[in-house]
Amino acid sequence: MDNVICVIGIGEDGAGGLTTQSQRIIEECGVLCGGERQLSFFPRFTGETITLQGGLERFAERLDQVRREHKTVVLASGDPLFFGIAGYLVRRFGPRQVEVIPHYSSVQLAFARLGDSWQDAELISLHGRPVQGLAQRIDGRAKVALLTDEVNTPARIAAYLLDFGMKEYEAFVCEHLGGPDERCSFWELEDMSRHEFASLNVVILRSKPGSGGRRRRGFAYPDEAFAQRKPEKGLITKREVRAFVLSELNLAENAVVWDIGSGSGAVAAECARIARLGKVYAVEKEAVNLPNMEANRREFRADYTIVHSRAPEGLEQLPDPDAVFIGGSGGELADIIARAAERLRPGGVIVISAITIETLHGSMTALAAAGLKTEVTQLQASRGRPILGMTRFEGLNPVFVVSAAKPEGMAGETGNLIKGDA
Repeated sequence: MDNVICVIGIGEDGAGGLTTQSQRIIEECGVLCGGERQLSFFPRFTGETITLQGGLERFAERLDQVRREHKTVVLASGDPLFFGIAGYLVRRFGPRQVEVIPHYSSVQLAFARLGDSWQDAELISLHGRPVQGLAQRIDGRAKVALLTDEVNTPARIAAYLLDFGMKEYEAFVCEHLGGPDERCSFWELEDMSRHEFASLNVVILRSKPGSGGRRRRGFAYPDEAFAQRKPEKGLITKREVRAFVLSELNLAENAVVWDIGSGSGAVAAECARIARLGKVYAVEKEAVNLPNMEANRREFRADYTIVHSRAPEGLEQLPDPDAVFIGGSGGELADIIARAAERLRPGGVIVISAITIETLHGSMTALAAAGLKTEVTQLQASRGRPILGMTRFEGLNPVFVVSAAKPEGMAGETGNLIKGDA
């Protein structure tokens, strides 16, 4: 008969920090599992021990074997349901087969040391996850807690934030929380970027008083806010068109987006701020545009990936998209649309802006050939300009916006399920 797996949270204070009930469960179990650090807290345990290594799937298979004959305990740091192993085990074995006894989470302890509430904090784990995308995820948040690892150290996090000009934050770093070597201290980002910290730590970021004016709100920012090539009409999707394009893209927070023919990167920047948990790829063939794209990436705290390539050749390296915007094609429009339609996930959309009727016709023809139903909208906007103390209107060039959605039941070429990491 299968035994219920008991997952027990444990802190840096080891066995002494556990309740009497948790200690009794561990003493009576036949198999004790956990990381090397957690197992080291129980040197007198006489049963079988299994070290968590080699990946969760491999560990779960071993766990499934031993729990059939023995009462089994899995040790995990802090609260095992807070970015911990317990969530995986519940999904793997079912909620009735897993009992969770939590300890204090590291974030809970960190905020206790800081003396601040944490129900309003943005909680993010960088443990085993890329730091890319952190900028747009935390921009405008007054309070952020970060779980780190040996790669995403406090120093690296500080350097990353400084790269995006996020100097409005001060940091509170907690090392070895709950243990005899605990140390908590405040840091300015410049100093933190040069300091080496203990490997076990939590970082809390708080915006300094009076720093809220730097944050951007809303979307479809003014054209002049973006770095762009001049006098060549800016190579930018105009604000009025951008607003409609963003509406048509209808991005989820974790969307994967391709911005093809990115130019200044304006659309990519806006998409990254909306899809803050996803990934945005700005594909651009002209090297002269890359500095402006990089400048806008940092200015708008939109950590998108710049791909210097002539589409469609540069697309094969990217994960399958949920949304594709084509603002420029370099004469390869039909091939780009065909490739994008093949890779587009079911339910995804392709949006194209066209300023000529030839591009409009080519877009609708290529989308129809890919089996996608199209909608087209013509946008004609005018902007007010002062004249002798009065206002006149100056018309912008008309733009056609073509949109097409891939039906939910329509399979893509690769069926790739890669999503952006949070």
